Amino acid sequence: MDEKVKVSCPHCGTTNNYPAAAAGKSVVCGRCKSVLPYPGTVLEVPENQVATLIQRGGLPVLIDFYSHTCPPCRMMDPVVESLAKRRAGEITVLRVNTDENPDLASAFRIQAVPTFVVMKRGVEMGRTAGAMGEMDFSLWVASKS
Repeated sequence: MDEKVKVSCPHCGTTNNYPAAAAGKSVVCGRCKSVLPYPGTVLEVPENQVATLIQRGGLPVLIDFYSHTCPPCRMMDPVVESLAKRRAGEITVLRVNTDENPDLASAFRIQAVPTFVVMKRGVEMGRTAGAMGEMDFSLWVASKS
């Protein structure tokens, strides 16, 4: 049986079925032919691709607004990575460095880091700020996506 996992293309937003048997190989979007990210990867994409995934992506998007200089942000890194792998095919996880993307952080009214925002088809489903345990974080994301 060919198991497939859903992945949203960061270039055009199309939801693609990524074959599990293709691990280690390049898989391209069926629409725009751009290389797709491996399922469960935390993506750091340019601002225009953030908008594409939020507006056109078929999967809910979890955005992790962080800073390299923030200890709670670094504490949440493995929690976010674990969630992305566990929920591969169900949610797209983005990481946005607020120091490098101040306009994007401003557009989302980010006042503290880490801040997590769940978006679905262009609509904010929920947000929370600060570090939390893996189980609490997973339950929060599940309730919003």
